[in-house]
Amino acid sequence: MSAPLFSIGIDLGTTHCALAFVDIGASDGEKTTYGVLDIPQLSAPGAVESLPLLPSFLYLPHEAELADGDLSLPWSSTQGFAVGELARSRGALTPIRLVSSAKSWLCHPGVDRRAGILPFDAPPEVARISPLEASTRYLAHLRQAWDQAHPEAPFDQQDVTVTIPASFDPAARELTAEAARAAGYQNLTLLEEPQAALYNWIQGSGGGWRKQVKPGDIILVVDVGGGTSDFSLIAVLEREGQLELHRVAVGDHILLGGDNMDLTLAHVVARKLAADGKTLDPWQMRALTYACRSAKENLLSDAALEAQSIVVPSRGAKLIGGALRTELTQAEVRATILEGFFPQVDAATRPASRTRGGLTQLGLPYAQDAGVTRHLAALLGRQAGATAELEGFAGQVDTNASFLHPTAVLFNGGVFKSTILSERTLGTLNGWLAGEHAEPARELAGADMDLAVARGAAYYGYMRRGQGVRIRGGTARAYYVAVESSMPAIPGMEPPVQALCVAPFGMEEGIETDLLAQEFGLVVGEPVHLRFFGSSVRRQDQIGTLLEFWQPDELQELGEIQATLPAEGRRVGEIVQVRLRAVASETGTLELTAVATQGDERWKVEFDVRGNA
Repeated sequence: MSAPLFSIGIDLGTTHCALAFVDIGASDGEKTTYGVLDIPQLSAPGAVESLPLLPSFLYLPHEAELADGDLSLPWSSTQGFAVGELARSRGALTPIRLVSSAKSWLCHPGVDRRAGILPFDAPPEVARISPLEASTRYLAHLRQAWDQAHPEAPFDQQDVTVTIPASFDPAARELTAEAARAAGYQNLTLLEEPQAALYNWIQGSGGGWRKQVKPGDIILVVDVGGGTSDFSLIAVLEREGQLELHRVAVGDHILLGGDNMDLTLAHVVARKLAADGKTLDPWQMRALTYACRSAKENLLSDAALEAQSIVVPSRGAKLIGGALRTELTQAEVRATILEGFFPQVDAATRPASRTRGGLTQLGLPYAQDAGVTRHLAALLGRQAGATAELEGFAGQVDTNASFLHPTAVLFNGGVFKSTILSERTLGTLNGWLAGEHAEPARELAGADMDLAVARGAAYYGYMRRGQGVRIRGGTARAYYVAVESSMPAIPGMEPPVQALCVAPFGMEEGIETDLLAQEFGLVVGEPVHLRFFGSSVRRQDQIGTLLEFWQPDELQELGEIQATLPAEGRRVGEIVQVRLRAVASETGTLELTAVATQGDERWKVEFDVRGNA
């Protein structure tokens, strides 16, 4: 294969996708030549338009809904679905045929992510697809758009980086890589979105970033997009006269973003309609939610706009005449979003958690607390000692601090296109810092909230070829497998569980670690399920560390892992002695392998993505 001409970065977002690129041959060091691909997509039946963003929506029309050719694209005249702008607009009128939030479903451990479950609330007559298939179709659309625009540089011969939330667990990372491979991606790397946003900031500075940060700085990246709130903490240190960036912590996976805000605004509008004696059925509520998304984006981006009209379609024969009309005002949007999602709270405040009912409707596991600032306070409090032993930081950390003190903040995500929200977040953070007599954090400006992640991913791929600066840090968590303790049977009591570290915090890509001291017995010919844990705070545990006790907030249980050892040459049910080997792959996934202690057999230990519901 010929050497790649471009480094391609893809933002596989909850509400939008984007593709950016760096021209490798035309770039020199940190001075890069880059661009953004305008993506051909259907904007109306039979009408193709090229736009910088591809909305992450997929529409599954009824077989008699559209005429021949209405779904044709420059590279296909046979597909039976729409991706992008037409899907979003058509789906607002017929939401039961609209696939949305596929990325959020892809990381949902409670469902089978390879099963046809989307649209989730569609009636039986609507065909469904899996979250994995939806993600594959978005990625395939981007590949086909590139090949049409750049026939001289085929997509499968370029370096490609696809972004994921920093908080994605190993199963969600592996599923994203699987979707990309199914879409025809050959040379693939995964990159965390907050890191991509910071790479974009570095790229945009043209080498000037070193004048804007200094050793001892802690950069907080706050990324609130359509489906998730993602936080990362990156320390700046100096080594041999050069500035280095080290990712020291990431937040939990929080399904909290623009989608939640749209739904909240829809309920605000529904209450207004109810006051006028007009009630909405579930179908209309879904349509109202999509209408509120557009109104929210317009009102938050244009402070001079006082109100936005809202039209809720009727399901009757007189579709237009029976439509309900109202409006959403600037004041309603600001009050709802600011106070509901970005409240000014104390640094000691934590997200509220309530006990779920015995019967819970299956759906996305949205955050129970809508306060982004409360989730941020929890992360900073949990990571108070994250830099205590980091080179250059030892002795500089205030041991009396109740939370980690960021010195700079980079905002990313479509939600922060409204400066009022970034100003509220920064103001709240600086209030916390003032309370502990620390210097206020400054904002790192200049990010394009829609395109920063794709551009940063393209720059990262270029940088991996030996050009520019790299953010270091390895895996964002330490990972553990549960080991059941050996003890006599006691009625009514389960044996206690220990946690064995199989991958330490900060394990660098390409590194292999072996559990040489521990052996396990795995059954041949049958699937074996293992419990799996992650920790973002236990930084000292090494490979093979066995925990007999831990605090409730130190380890979080993740999806199961499973191993099916083919019986080849052995009896079904035979127990084989194995050791576990962990690899942080170049792709950006964590791979576990069971290696037989006798012989050269090895089996991949996979993260269970079938769901536990």
